[in-house]
Amino acid sequence: MKRLELTRDDLLRLRFAHSPMAELVASTIALRTGREHAHWRARTAPRVEGLELFWRVFAPPSGIVADFLTPVPQTARPTLQAELAAIAATPPDRVAAELDAAGVPCDDPAALLPSLVEEIRRYFAVALAELWPRLRAAADADIARRTATAAFPGPSALLADLHPNIRWDPDALHLDYLKHVELPPWSLDGHPLALLPTAFAGRHAWIMESGAGRALWYPPRALGALFAAPAPPEPLAALLGSTRAAVLTLLAAPASTGDVAERLGLAPATASHHLTALRDAGLIVAARAGRRLNYRRTDLGERLTSLG
Repeated sequence: MKRLELTRDDLLRLRFAHSPMAELVASTIALRTGREHAHWRARTAPRVEGLELFWRVFAPPSGIVADFLTPVPQTARPTLQAELAAIAATPPDRVAAELDAAGVPCDDPAALLPSLVEEIRRYFAVALAELWPRLRAAADADIARRTATAAFPGPSALLADLHPNIRWDPDALHLDYLKHVELPPWSLDGHPLALLPTAFAGRHAWIMESGAGRALWYPPRALGALFAAPAPPEPLAALLGSTRAAVLTLLAAPASTGDVAERLGLAPATASHHLTALRDAGLIVAARAGRRLNYRRTDLGERLTSLG
């Protein structure tokens, strides 16, 4: 068990962010060891085999990923480019020390970094770029829900249902994912705690520590709807019709018309027709995210889907 000590001031300084590198690192673990996301793993694995330096760094025999590869976000929605710039600016002595600790000897870290950054870009393009709008929309929806919770009943409610293996008491967060190992307590040492909804964390939650701060990775609420289209409850299908019920069920995570069409095997015009009907009924709303128009369930839509 790991215990992260939090003061009342720490609780007031909690912040949320969504990190491309957190998703990327978690995805490499899912790709190598996970049982989830079978379709994504089958499609992605052959396409990233040739990234030799990437896998030497991200999948060392020790299983340790160097901290400099997961910079704690300084903004709520950092881009991959911004995080790669932070990685590229890591002092060479720190790169060498952390890679050595992970069991990856590095004689020339200054020469290694540009090649590593390029292979990270290539991995992201192949493995995550297509999913990225969906991953960010799910994180945004989770953050919005938790931010509303912070207003009432209060900040402590942010931590109450982060993860089944996380318990909150007035003084600390308890992570039970190492049930049989008692580890020394951590503190934030004056840093704010960043809460990072990370879809590829799967069913796990991790605390990451670095000189720049602390971050807790946890799965967003709509995780199950990100990689597969869940079957609608039978009562909902009887009420709305099977296809329209499937669309509403899918929107546990925000999605565009194209996402809905692709994941349910519908023609774009058919997906658009069902989305319009659900919107007109007050069960979903549309919100623009950059150039994408995403749909998400309203409170009424949430209540209706929970009836099954």
